[in-house]
Amino acid sequence: MNGGGERRGKAGKGAAAGAEKLHLQEALGLPAGRGDKNPEGTPEGKGTWSTEEDGQGEEEEETTTSPTLGPSPSPTPEDTVTYILGRLAGLDAGLHQLHVRLHALDTRMVELTKGLRQLREAAGDTRDAVQALQEAQSRAEREHGRLEGCLKGLRLGHKCFLLSRDFEAQAAAQARCTARGGSLAQPADRQQMEALTRYLRAALAPYNWPVWLGVHDRRAEGLYLFENGQRVSFFAWHRAPSPEPGAGPSTAPHPLSPNQPNGGTLENCVAQASDDGSWWDHDCERRLYYVCEYPF
Repeated sequence: MNGGGERRGKAGKGAAAGAEKLHLQEALGLPAGRGDKNPEGTPEGKGTWSTEEDGQGEEEEETTTSPTLGPSPSPTPEDTVTYILGRLAGLDAGLHQLHVRLHALDTRMVELTKGLRQLREAAGDTRDAVQALQEAQSRAEREHGRLEGCLKGLRLGHKCFLLSRDFEAQAAAQARCTARGGSLAQPADRQQMEALTRYLRAALAPYNWPVWLGVHDRRAEGLYLFENGQRVSFFAWHRAPSPEPGAGPSTAPHPLSPNQPNGGTLENCVAQASDDGSWWDHDCERRLYYVCEYPF
């Protein structure tokens, strides 16, 4: 009798729990499970027990059928050490290759530096040789000009005069004479001036050509110097022709042959006329014949 009462008490408690569960599902608006309702002809106690047993069975089936997914195994200290050693070995191999390439580049650089030094030495030797040849050529040209001036030109005392029929400005004519070992003509006295006049007249007759001399007043107006810097001690300036006998004096300058010098600061270089040997001042940039003198 006591066992039956206990079973009836448990059944009553189960029914009450099922009713509370049903009311809670209705309040939350949840659908009721199949095991929550008591089918007709089934005792309440039996239905409750079967529902609990079915639920436990489903949980066991789900637990049995679901695959087990565990966390991946973490690397061990030995794996970490092995990975680090492998990376270090790769870095060491890369550094070795870099050292090999750097050594090859260093060897190549040494060879290039040596070759460049040899080229510089060869270039220096060539430059010295070219300079020596140029100096020898200049000496030979000066010697040749001096010999030509004395063989083809006018020899007078310790100097020789040679006329050049090339048109040059006064500075360019002086440079040409210097390169040939001489200078523009610098007659030191009237005797040399008269001899130079005869030479130019014979060389250019019957024409009258102005010929550059080595005389100028570029440093100061009216201060005439030779190319060597010495002051001119005599002059042979052209003068206008005298008026005819019986004619009155005229103050107007001669239109074709005015008195020289008359150019002021615009005409600073002196040329000699080839017909009478008179001096005329001209613009230094005018291109004229010139006469060089050479030491003998």
